[in-house]
Amino acid sequence: MRDVAIIGIGMMHWGELWEKSIRDLCVEASLACIEDAGVDHIDAMTIGSMSSGLFTGQEHLASMVPDYLGRKHLPATRVESACASGGLAVRTAFLEVASGMSDYVLAVGVEKMTDVSGGMATYALATASDQDYEAFHGVTFPGLYAMMARAHMERFGTTREQLAQVPVKNHANGSKNPHAQFPFTVTTEQVIGSVMVADPLTLLDCSPITDGAAAVLLAPAEKARKLGKHPTTVITGIGQATDTIALAQRKDLLQMGAVEEATLRALSMAGRSIKDISFAEVHDCFSIAEIMVIEAMGVVPAGQGGPATLDGYTAIEGAFPVNPSGGLKSKGHPVGATGVAQIIEAVTQLRGAAGERQVAGATAALTQNMGGSGGSSVVHIVEVQ
Repeated sequence: MRDVAIIGIGMMHWGELWEKSIRDLCVEASLACIEDAGVDHIDAMTIGSMSSGLFTGQEHLASMVPDYLGRKHLPATRVESACASGGLAVRTAFLEVASGMSDYVLAVGVEKMTDVSGGMATYALATASDQDYEAFHGVTFPGLYAMMARAHMERFGTTREQLAQVPVKNHANGSKNPHAQFPFTVTTEQVIGSVMVADPLTLLDCSPITDGAAAVLLAPAEKARKLGKHPTTVITGIGQATDTIALAQRKDLLQMGAVEEATLRALSMAGRSIKDISFAEVHDCFSIAEIMVIEAMGVVPAGQGGPATLDGYTAIEGAFPVNPSGGLKSKGHPVGATGVAQIIEAVTQLRGAAGERQVAGATAALTQNMGGSGGSSVVHIVEVQ
């Protein structure tokens, strides 16, 4: 199996992009990525999108995206794993390059979420939950994560202030990210005092509805070194795992088995431990998600995610920075694009090009992308070589 490097990255400012279609988003991110790589061709493409049909009425992205990119006849595949679709697109592209099937494979993640009503967007997102035992009974994702938050507070004594520190930290980071949908800071009081969504989660505990795309170009590491345009960033480990789709069917409401297993597999493939990682981009779709994810990954012991966040352990200047991009909360969450954007932040940091949000001395990054309430997860380890 060949070593695989990321030779190009591309995305645009995310937000409510009324004037752009889903094809516009894909093409803009892809062209930026190809220009960043400095190559004149690609061999194949993978596209991650959760629900383009429900959000825009457009399926068959594997034909549409190459067509409007001006790459007719290009082999292309669309993949889906709910909100982990972007991470899965990168994993699929990695396998094609690593196997020797192709040399230059573009991984694109996209979602155009604001062309429908809030109710329709909620319905589309709910398709990632168990339709018979959750969605049919009116349980939304804010409700599912609120149950996790309440259980975490009861078992471990996690406080409302600790939960609120996740968006406070991530908005502080996102305020320095030119691509972020919400590049402003918030206070603990603002988070707790914002509109209640599902007790204890308020509006500022929840990631937004977002339009956006992101693209990365993968190639054999030896070709990346010959190009010499950027520091060589190599994907050294990948882990993918699943769990029960219904939250109630798990043995423990507070155990994210897919995240734990995917992290272990990625670290094992890379020959690393969590202590070797400089920083992580994780799936903070809700405040409690980041806290539970860093516990599942072994960054901190179970129950210590809240105190560690409040104490600054996961701040950019902390011992283990988490979500220097601003995360899903500030940067935005166009569900099919999030996993690819996490890889882009990893590469940007490892190139030393993150500006004010730069993690000092970063040499190894972990990205953790998650679908549903943790029913699937994809983890990548990216290192400078």
